[in-house]
Amino acid sequence: MAEQIPPLIAILRGVRPDEVLGVGELLIASGLRGLEVPLNSPEPLKSIELLAGRFGGDALVGAGTVLSEASARDVASAGGRLVVMPHSDAAVIRAAKAAGCLCLPGVATVTEAFAALAAGADALKLFPAEQLSPDVLKAWRAVLPAQCRLLPVGGITPGRMAAYVRAGANGFGIGSALYRPGKPPADIARDAAAFMDAWAALRA
Repeated sequence: MAEQIPPLIAILRGVRPDEVLGVGELLIASGLRGLEVPLNSPEPLKSIELLAGRFGGDALVGAGTVLSEASARDVASAGGRLVVMPHSDAAVIRAAKAAGCLCLPGVATVTEAFAALAAGADALKLFPAEQLSPDVLKAWRAVLPAQCRLLPVGGITPGRMAAYVRAGANGFGIGSALYRPGKPPADIARDAAAFMDAWAALRA
């Protein structure tokens, strides 16, 4: 199922239900197909429900900062199909999979990476990418299964993507460089286009 996780995932930390559809429209129009609402946002399950209802046929909608088995089940009940974690907890991974979701746990060591894959992770979130350089990712690539998808998250900008892709990254989670509360819609659209253009250039 890992092939269903899109290469670029927008992390909408802090988004509110009353604005989430407008933000989603901008991101979908840019070509982004991964929408993540962290669970420490205001009324996150409501935002996930709204996004899934409007865009679930065109995008993979889910939650980030999922810390417990119960939260993973709540995400699925709200219509989310993606569970993203800042850590690697086998019980949460298994709960996400049992609920029918794709799971992207956060890992910072090769030991965590192998444990997450053994628990059923669909891909791995390298987090925080600020402390996991492209050279680290390249070293991981030498030992992880070839089909394992790696998505760095943390401090990612269009300009930082190339070095990670050369090292073997399959995609990215994109946070405050793309969305933050109060950011003007025109700026969100501009930055989404910049990320999509950078990704297209790297894959050409």
